[in-house]
Amino acid sequence: MKWSLQLGRIAGIRIYVHATFALLVVWLGARTLAEGAGPAAFARDLTFVLLLFGCVVLHELGHALTARRFGIATRDITLLPIGGVARLEKMPERAWQELLVALAGPAVNLVIAVVLVLASVAAGRGMPAVPSDPWQAPLLERLAWVNVMLLVFNLVPAFPMDGGRALRALLAMRVSNLRATRVAAGLGQLIAFGFGLLGLLGNPFLILIALFVWIGAAAELAMVEVKTALASIAVEAAMLTRFDAVAPQEPLERAIQLTLEGSQKDFPVLERGELRGVLSQERLVAGVARGGAGLVVADVMEPAPPAAHPRDPLAPALERLQDGSVRMVPVVEAGELRGILTADNVFELLRFQSALDAWTRSNRGSSTRATNSTNRKEDTRCRLATG
Repeated sequence: MKWSLQLGRIAGIRIYVHATFALLVVWLGARTLAEGAGPAAFARDLTFVLLLFGCVVLHELGHALTARRFGIATRDITLLPIGGVARLEKMPERAWQELLVALAGPAVNLVIAVVLVLASVAAGRGMPAVPSDPWQAPLLERLAWVNVMLLVFNLVPAFPMDGGRALRALLAMRVSNLRATRVAAGLGQLIAFGFGLLGLLGNPFLILIALFVWIGAAAELAMVEVKTALASIAVEAAMLTRFDAVAPQEPLERAIQLTLEGSQKDFPVLERGELRGVLSQERLVAGVARGGAGLVVADVMEPAPPAAHPRDPLAPALERLQDGSVRMVPVVEAGELRGILTADNVFELLRFQSALDAWTRSNRGSSTRATNSTNRKEDTRCRLATG
């Protein structure tokens, strides 16, 4: 995530803090000044916030390490003023696995709360009471009850929050994943609307949560719809077969010329027909800025990403393109580069598929001529799906 500073690694997972986290520190300082408190009060409140976000990191690690049990890696965890985000490489394919991953984070908060309560009892303070003023309560009590609040709040069935993901997983055990996602996303956006209304009554934090839930639900639903649409389509249906390539020893001037003459931005690097790497537009611009157009492609190219086969399913390749790990997927068969795949190609295919589907729906059953047209449309879709 942009504007983030890496704090370190835990269990091999990079932990980042977003630059906007500084706004929380500024808010704490402003609150201290407004109440006329001194540096000691600010240090106490800052310590509480840092410990709270330590609990948030443990919450996200609960998701990440449970996903790891199912062979799913986590790219990183980023701390934001409104909480934390763990970026998994993908969501589990099986509903029961997604349910466990979703519930693992709140389960961590439950364990933390129980440990803090037991620590309070062992220290002779008894069962922590619900603090009337969380900012003035003893640190142990505050942390215990905040973890209870995190547990309850994250179980609200507002997709894509943990409770919403758990709901989607439970629904997916009965209906299709697409149907389950539509129901969970719709409920999530309804709850987000309620959060927004409450936020307008005086809690801006709820407005931020509402925006996160609303936008996140829409984005996740769109992703599932695309994945469902691509489920039966092969890579060769969307790959670009007319493309330019460059050789390792060609000057960058050649790649600049190809870029200006056409719309292609990233180029496969071929040597005697064998894929050696990829020259992205970012590497090309950086190379020209560093050494001029006289540098050769081999000086700035990057290793080729894992290739796809023409008959591989299209959805996993699109996931790689969307997560930012690659800009282009080479399509190789029998050691020969058959084509290249970009996100633009895939979405162009989806636009045509959508247009054909809309045309079919508008003409279905109207006449024999419409039926024949539908058959021609199905032939077209077949050609799209088989390349």
